[in-house]
Amino acid sequence: MKITLICVGKLKEDFYTAAVAEYAKRLSAYCEFRIIQVEDEKTPNAASMREQDVIKDKEGERILKKIEDKMYVVALCIDGKQPDSMQFSDFIERNMTYGESSMAFIIGGSLGLSKAVLDRADYKLSFSKMTFPHQLMRVIFAEQLYRAFKIMNNEPYHK
Repeated sequence: MKITLICVGKLKEDFYTAAVAEYAKRLSAYCEFRIIQVEDEKTPNAASMREQDVIKDKEGERILKKIEDKMYVVALCIDGKQPDSMQFSDFIERNMTYGESSMAFIIGGSLGLSKAVLDRADYKLSFSKMTFPHQLMRVIFAEQLYRAFKIMNNEPYHK
């Protein structure tokens, strides 16, 4: 299975980069995992709602260009479904079993995802009602994806 994480912006902190790289290495035993980063837009202080929408739309266009036609697309957004780790593992396994050979998970920039990206999504996923920095969300996602594969394969993993 191919799993692509499409994110807005580059990781700026070495500790985030190291953590994501470690989970990517661990995931290589279970799937073909890759990360695609698209350029983020600079957000002016006190940006109006209209300016924020324009920024999200520009970032969204970049994201949509990276999504392949046959990908099953999962948007990470605060109003998505909130599975626990077991349910997330089941979700990944069901998609693998029923012919989804390529999945894309999308993490937006600091303002979130554009309407166009949300409309393209086949599924909306939330890890919490809380807001996380989008850079930290990459680490959380990679860890949960790794945990999902460990659960799926009945392998021990810390709780």
